[in-house]
Amino acid sequence: MTVVAFQGEPGAYSEEAIRQHFGAEVETLPCRTFEDIFDSLDEGRATTGAVPVENSLAGSINKAYDLLLDHDMRVQGEVLLRVQHNLLTMPGNGDKIEQVRSHPQALAQCEGFLNRNSYTAIPWYDTAGSAKELAERPEPNVGVIASALAAEIYNLEIVQQGIEDLDHNFTRFFVIGKGDAQQTPDAKTSLVFATPHSPGALYSCLGEFAERNINLVKLESRPRRNRPWQYVFYLDFEGHWQEPDCSAAVLGLLNRAAFVKMLGSYPAAEQPGNERHAQEAILQI
Repeated sequence: MTVVAFQGEPGAYSEEAIRQHFGAEVETLPCRTFEDIFDSLDEGRATTGAVPVENSLAGSINKAYDLLLDHDMRVQGEVLLRVQHNLLTMPGNGDKIEQVRSHPQALAQCEGFLNRNSYTAIPWYDTAGSAKELAERPEPNVGVIASALAAEIYNLEIVQQGIEDLDHNFTRFFVIGKGDAQQTPDAKTSLVFATPHSPGALYSCLGEFAERNINLVKLESRPRRNRPWQYVFYLDFEGHWQEPDCSAAVLGLLNRAAFVKMLGSYPAAEQPGNERHAQEAILQI
């Protein structure tokens, strides 16, 4: 049986991503911290984990990447979740809201909506957590920003959907577990490497991919926590590492880098469409 661990309270956006990927009937395991996700996999309490690694507005989630480097888990898939923020409250209290609680990032992403309605923003520890606490301790003048799933779980009323200021808000999740995903033709590969401390080292490492016409879709540096002022590089490329050109590139990287850790090859998530932006471009022409 598949049990998917995630960080947060029931109804978190991570749980929405899990349902999007596995289906609504999947069993989930809420965890207090990111570390608890990895511990639940090591201890067998969960078979799979879902870890947010990047937001299209806020950037990479460094804690998740650090844990992927520290633990022996494989990336088995990815999920791109369109984050839609909703204003929730106790049923019948939609016209009484004066203050709105949520995670600081959610409040920031809905700042325009909050200001237009003269709501007072109250930072809370978690989006779904703010919904859970309102359901447990109702206050008529309080609203929360959370997912539609949180409204369903905690029997809250959705006063307004899609209150975020920008509509291209996506969070990328890694589906992690023990063992490799099955090879598919639409694969993406993630790995982490460090270079020798010498001129042109990064250039030569990346050249292994350029020489074979392999498209890099992400490259980001992070400090090596055990070696001050040295860095590791997180790299995503299109293709499965066992494909001939990709395998040759990884072998070349192994010969040039100080170390390489394969995070996994996995089916790439379908990229969100850009129909609205394409229409805007046509209108501008």
